[in-house]
Amino acid sequence: MTDPILVQRDGAIATVVLNRPNKLNAMTKPMWRRLGDALREVAADTALRCVVLRGAGGKAFSPGNDISEFETERHDPASAKAYGEVLHHALGALKDCPHPTLALIEGICVGGGLEIAALCDMRICGESSRFGVPIKRLGLVMAYPEIAGLVDLVGRSVALEILLEGRVFGAAEAKEKGLVNRVVPDAEVEREAMATARRIADGAPLVARWHKKFLRRLAQPQPLTPEELDEGFACYDTEDFQIGYRSFLTKTKPDFKGR
Repeated sequence: MTDPILVQRDGAIATVVLNRPNKLNAMTKPMWRRLGDALREVAADTALRCVVLRGAGGKAFSPGNDISEFETERHDPASAKAYGEVLHHALGALKDCPHPTLALIEGICVGGGLEIAALCDMRICGESSRFGVPIKRLGLVMAYPEIAGLVDLVGRSVALEILLEGRVFGAAEAKEKGLVNRVVPDAEVEREAMATARRIADGAPLVARWHKKFLRRLAQPQPLTPEELDEGFACYDTEDFQIGYRSFLTKTKPDFKGR
């Protein structure tokens, strides 16, 4: 259990754990590298139907990058660029994951931790969770690949508010800003998040992947092609569609196959 990134399987649900609880799961360069590799591994597993991301220890999702690495790994533009390539590889793997992704947030979720959570499809946090991007205090910017996820989630105005003020704020304000989908009592975060993951996993997995693909495509300015529009009807040619509508008629729970 000493690996900095853990991948745990429970049937069709994979949980990716930021595993550095003694440092509140502060991210290091090796952690970013392993996170990217782990996310690409779970993305390639077609048996999965949901991926949960969380921090170990119950006190923090992640406070972002380990500041002690700045002296050794991010001390000038060249070293920072090399670090950024590793970080952006991980964020890109999360953004491109075809499976639904869910951030289970306990405690602190700021800086790079918020960048990870923002790229998940859903976020569920506890009432005492804290959010923010206080990097202005470090003289540090959020690079293009990192800032994009925040802007996509909350819009330009709120993203600038978070970055320019640099405040750390609570769960209720995070919900108001659209940073999280759901706020629950601290003791209920894991239960609610895993129940949500199971509800997602119970659905037709091809449909979930199509919906993610469609929403990504709609964010692009180019007009949809006839072939893309036709893809909206491809589900009718799947075994899961046959299973789904027949289960509805017979009032039984569908057992989707992902085919």
